Amino acid sequence: MLKYFNGSGASIGQRNLPDACRRLTSEMTTATRTVEPRWPATIALLAVGGLRLALPESLSIGPNWLLLTLVGVLLIPTVWARRRGDYKANQILGYVLASIVTVDMVWSLSLLITALPSHKETSYDLLRSASALWFTNILVFASWYWRLDAGGPYARELCGVQKGAFLFPQMTLDPQTKREMGEHSWSPGFVDYLFLAFNTSVAFSPTDCPVLSRWAKILMMIQALISFATVVLVAARAVNIL
Repeated sequence: MLKYFNGSGASIGQRNLPDACRRLTSEMTTATRTVEPRWPATIALLAVGGLRLALPESLSIGPNWLLLTLVGVLLIPTVWARRRGDYKANQILGYVLASIVTVDMVWSLSLLITALPSHKETSYDLLRSASALWFTNILVFASWYWRLDAGGPYARELCGVQKGAFLFPQMTLDPQTKREMGEHSWSPGFVDYLFLAFNTSVAFSPTDCPVLSRWAKILMMIQALISFATVVLVAARAVNIL
């Protein structure tokens, strides 16, 4: 648990919070909130770099180890900024990391699509690459949902879910039911967004979590389209259509 104070005792992270969240915390004398763990999101980014190793070099930018190395290097200042309480720097570096893995995924998918008619890659390489990109798609968009929803993880720690893009089932419960379930201080974590991204890729819909924001709807449409294209490519290759 962490304590956050207003006034002259405000931390660097509090001063860098969005205005709406900063106004809310300034009205609090002392508040105690559970710190959301960052290690699931870190493992997800490293997993994206690891999945890149499954792609042949002809379907990727540079050598296979490049993305994993780049992610590992950028994670160092990202973690360091959070340890210092520099919310803004941590947020910017997080966006940079998410953008890099997104561009790499889209580029590899485009190379995979163009490689199909030429038949230069073996069937095994194509199926392995498509499977790796399908899982990468889930992890990449889970990272985006986690970083963007309700101002990001740090803002959710201090302010809760203010004007979130997703309506999770726990958010619809009345206060008494939340207390009875032990969820009175519930806030979505990375696993919740990973579950959301997984359902979007598998069922092409958010299932139990309505989407409220337009930017979230656009991202989910893009994710579902990428997942659908990847599945179609795998199925087409399996029956030797392409």
